[in-house]
Amino acid sequence: MEKHIKGLTFVLVTLALYSCSNGGKKENAPTPPNIIYILADDMGVGDIQAFNPDGKIKTPHLDQLAADGMRFTDAHTSSSVCTPTRYGIMTGRYNWRSTLKSGVLWGDAEGLIDTARATVPSILHNQGYHTAYVGKWHLGWNWAHDEDGNIDFTKPITHNPNDNGFDYAYGHVASLDIPPYVYVENGKVTALPVDSTESTDKYGWWRKGATGADFDHEDVTPNFFRRSIKYVQDRAASDKPFFLYLPLPSPHSPILPTAEWQGKSGLNPYGDFVMMVDDYVGQLVASVKEAGIEENTLFIFVTDNGCSPASKPDELIAKGHHPSGPYRGFKADIYEGGHRVPFIAKWPRIIKAGTVNTQTICTTDLMATCAEIVGYQLKDDEGEDSYSLLPLFEGQDLSQPFREATVHHSINGSFAIRKGDWKLAMCPGSGGWSFPTPKEVKEMDSLPPVQLYNLKEDPAETNNLQSTYPAKVEELKQLLTQYITEGRSTSGKPQTNDGNGVWDQLWWMK
Repeated sequence: MEKHIKGLTFVLVTLALYSCSNGGKKENAPTPPNIIYILADDMGVGDIQAFNPDGKIKTPHLDQLAADGMRFTDAHTSSSVCTPTRYGIMTGRYNWRSTLKSGVLWGDAEGLIDTARATVPSILHNQGYHTAYVGKWHLGWNWAHDEDGNIDFTKPITHNPNDNGFDYAYGHVASLDIPPYVYVENGKVTALPVDSTESTDKYGWWRKGATGADFDHEDVTPNFFRRSIKYVQDRAASDKPFFLYLPLPSPHSPILPTAEWQGKSGLNPYGDFVMMVDDYVGQLVASVKEAGIEENTLFIFVTDNGCSPASKPDELIAKGHHPSGPYRGFKADIYEGGHRVPFIAKWPRIIKAGTVNTQTICTTDLMATCAEIVGYQLKDDEGEDSYSLLPLFEGQDLSQPFREATVHHSINGSFAIRKGDWKLAMCPGSGGWSFPTPKEVKEMDSLPPVQLYNLKEDPAETNNLQSTYPAKVEELKQLLTQYITEGRSTSGKPQTNDGNGVWDQLWWMK
């Protein structure tokens, strides 16, 4: 009898935990959050006033997002250009471990992420989330082709975002200056090309290419936000959590602020475009609140690399606005301005409003973060370079650095590694588009092969200390070599990097 009573008590307690008062869910188990991840394109860390109070572009909505959540002041993309950064976000793996060792993909490139590889959306999907992508993909997909090798827009597209974990996928293949210019929804073109458009405008330039009947360059960013807001409204009524990945094509060139925003910044069209993006972010945030799901929605805003030279930085700086803040360089560079970006996280249930975090983080960290949130244990071949941000969101006081070290990568495949205050760049110049470019380095033929900077004392990277601290150079070089050869920078079994080609930038390993 005693055994029966104890068993009955156990059953009753168990049933109580699944009481109908909360729809049959465990009362002591927190509901997984909705996750909205906005990735702006080519926006500098100095373009948002919350990160640069002296900035001249008004960004009230992003400033409010930061005030309501956590602002990370030492956040980095894994690359200083877009395709590689997107790869790292989706896979939790450094981009240079893929077959793409430098540069970006073009409009007819095949899918970069192996469909057998786990991604953020595939993990969340398997944990009960509805997953959606709306925006600029720029990770390649497999178009069908006719007998002459031309894209056949009438046929389904394979190796598309749906094959990488998204239940719903809508967007275009690459940047708005790289054709073809068509929308693709769940593997099918929404409207066949009816024209071949191009623009030679100083700011709104794009290459000539096939353009869909429903594709208006100026309306692409507004269209993505309208669809995202509609998605939030539709999913809010469901008990199933959702993951919305919104990779914007803006403020990347072509720089196309709509009529109501033209001239608003008092700087140039780029400043106007940033203000437009800020306003749309505010509308999306408001839609979450209006839907009644704000408290348990994790909202992340970040950019895919630093500000682009297409923004005409000289014009901005002449008017007192520094898009890279106090940092050197811009998009494509190994310098801080190429990959140090604004990063904001808001999650009212977990993140204390108005907090600032100074830990070094990377955009590859999304996968481990989402995995920990939903209680999923990453396998050895998943998220090899991803660290969970959840302890930082929770405000845990970490006595040690959050990451052991972080690897940076430029457009030409140059490497840098950051550990603590120290950064070692394994190239003599920018590795990108700023002076000295790789071409200019060859012409100068006098620069040291590596650069060592103490970012705490020299955030502008003006004083190369490589000859003063040779032991520090060797320490960081060895750690970078270890990260490369072991196929991971987190703990776990060594993994294999993709691609059989020679990595020209790994000169120190030859």
